[in-house]
Amino acid sequence: MAGAVLVVEDDRELRDLVRRYLERAGHAVYTTGSGAEALRLLDTADPVAMVLDLGLPDIDGLTVLAAARDGRQVPVVVLTARSAVEDRIDGLRRGTDAPGELGR
Repeated sequence: MAGAVLVVEDDRELRDLVRRYLERAGHAVYTTGSGAEALRLLDTADPVAMVLDLGLPDIDGLTVLAAARDGRQVPVVVLTARSAVEDRIDGLRRGTDAPGELGR
C-alpha cells in the first residue's frame, strides 16, 4: 500500500470524493475539515502528501501550509475555490507543489 495522504477540506462531499479517489489508488487516507486537526495529523499521521483547502473554518489553510513546510518534505496540492491570481501566486511562494482551483 502507498503511504498515507492527508486531505484537509471543509466541504464534506468534496473531501469524501478526494478520499475515494486516493483510496482507489492504494493510499491510506486521513481526512479532516479542520485546520487545527490537520496540524495534529501532520505530527501524528506522518503523511506522504497533503491535499489542502485554503478556506478552512478555524485556521487558514496558509497556516497549515506553513506548518507542512516547517521541517517537513510533505508535497502539498492546494484544492481551493479561491480563484484570484494573487492567491495562487501566494500559495506558490509559500511552497505549494500544485496549486489548484475547483472547476478547472
